[in-house]
Amino acid sequence: MEASSGAGCQPAAGCKLAWPGVSRRRSSAGNRAQHSILPFLLLLVAPVHAQWLNYPTPAIPRLADGSPNLSAPAPRLADGKPDLSGIWAAECAIYGRDACFTKSLFFDLAKDVKPEEVQMTPWAAGIAKQRESRNHVDDPYGYCMPPGVPRIDFGGGPFKILQTPGVTALLYESLVGMIFRQVFTDGRPLPAVNEPTWLGYSVGRWDGDTFVVESAGFKDAGWIDTLKGRPSSDALHVTERFHRADVGHMELAVTISDPKAYLKPWTVKTVLRMVPDTELLEVFCDGHEKTMEHRRITRPT
Repeated sequence: MEASSGAGCQPAAGCKLAWPGVSRRRSSAGNRAQHSILPFLLLLVAPVHAQWLNYPTPAIPRLADGSPNLSAPAPRLADGKPDLSGIWAAECAIYGRDACFTKSLFFDLAKDVKPEEVQMTPWAAGIAKQRESRNHVDDPYGYCMPPGVPRIDFGGGPFKILQTPGVTALLYESLVGMIFRQVFTDGRPLPAVNEPTWLGYSVGRWDGDTFVVESAGFKDAGWIDTLKGRPSSDALHVTERFHRADVGHMELAVTISDPKAYLKPWTVKTVLRMVPDTELLEVFCDGHEKTMEHRRITRPT
């Protein structure tokens, strides 16, 4: 049985998704105002206070008026590699601006890709059809489970990148909790996987000024996106390529390779934007058990 990312909701029709009890805020011109989600069946959420929502980000260039200069040259570390650190979000990837969020890659990862480039196997096509027919009630993200990779890159909140010589950490403010990924850069290979995980195992390397992240070892029957319900299998291999163009913009290319689910690899490209002068918010599925009291889930036939 799978789980719901907003049971009964059709984003194309303009409805608002009902996520478990979390708080959210809007983003505009670098400043984010607090915003509380209307949770599933009016579950009330206490607002979040005192979390550095308007604290200036240190060590970034400023314009004469004090605002961040997001077009300044990309910074570099002492070893000459690009500095990817900061808080980032893709276009429309932050929950709260619903008309925009429902158009994001979170809902349709292949929305900007030619249809012939994304060809599902019969197994995958059947799974996607079943998920749509059940109105996405089986999406594990709606049950406080991680959204998977690469969906987590667009999953409703920003994420922070922290770089060290041996590991790069990605800290996600997801809709169901604070989630992290470790990308090891100490030369180790991807492991032989006996214990598949929601977010897989990741290693990274530099290709010129581009940081390349290879991830594998995922659980079977994952969700590549939400509205389309495209599946992934335990054979999924995700390649993310991060290239910081300047202070405020990072190019991201994501390649999906999964021979059980797709006839050939396919790639999505987008631009991440820095979210300066703020911080991540604590988010958890508080009170989620109350939403479950109102759900009636039947197993797929």
